[in-house]
Amino acid sequence: MISKLQFENELDLIIANAVREDVGDGDHSSLACIPPSAQGKAKLLVKDTGVLAGVAFAKRVFAYVDPDLKIEILIEDGALVKHGDVAFYVEGTSQSILKAERLVLNAMQRMSAIATKTAKYVKLLEGTKTKILDTRKTTPGIRALEKWAVKIGGGENHRFALYDMIMLKDNHIDFAGGIPQAIQKTKDYLKTSNKDLKIIVEARDLNEVQTILDSGGVYRILLDNFNYQDSKRAVALIGDQCQTESSGGIDESTIRLYADCGVDYISSGALTHSVSNLDLSLKAL
Repeated sequence: MISKLQFENELDLIIANAVREDVGDGDHSSLACIPPSAQGKAKLLVKDTGVLAGVAFAKRVFAYVDPDLKIEILIEDGALVKHGDVAFYVEGTSQSILKAERLVLNAMQRMSAIATKTAKYVKLLEGTKTKILDTRKTTPGIRALEKWAVKIGGGENHRFALYDMIMLKDNHIDFAGGIPQAIQKTKDYLKTSNKDLKIIVEARDLNEVQTILDSGGVYRILLDNFNYQDSKRAVALIGDQCQTESSGGIDESTIRLYADCGVDYISSGALTHSVSNLDLSLKAL
């Protein structure tokens, strides 16, 4: 997984690029009609029901736009919210509040939607040992925000990107000439490059599960598009030799059934690629 410093750097890049994209050479709407000295106050109003996420990110955005803005937080990340709740107040120059408004709302609405969906999946897994994972199926440029939201919702992060974990999927295996070849080449690569990365290998059927086990040195086996019966057989076959993960079209109606097969993890791209924004608004007072 990426370090805290790497994650912080990702957030800084997201903010700088988003402000560049949205503000350009100036917020001319505000510059045209609001004096630079004008002071204002606004509230973050919740207009929906769900899990709030992005408050800490909003603080970073306001500080980037104007370090003199003052934030009074009433509701923290991870809290259940309902229509009419006020998450925080922000006070300072009106121009600065308006400059930060859209970035704060865009990020918080999406992060809250992801946290809400993740929390729902986590609840469906209660009573099992299975944990929910996100994937790399994220919005380009804001992966750090979306994976942060998954954590806020009670889920766990999979690898952040291509550089912090080895995942040998069907195309890697086919291009490498087979499972044993792909795994051995990976071990050789890690040794020669002096990298300490965990290896996950995708299996398409029970025969491939056995081949992966025979090759050894694998951290986790990904059971891709297995049915329930074969998932149970795979878990029994693997035992405690390595971790297990189910993936492939798993949704709210099937997630518990896969968890009951005994897998350690279920990964779901739907946590980040199929959500509807939570309705939030920044209202001037």
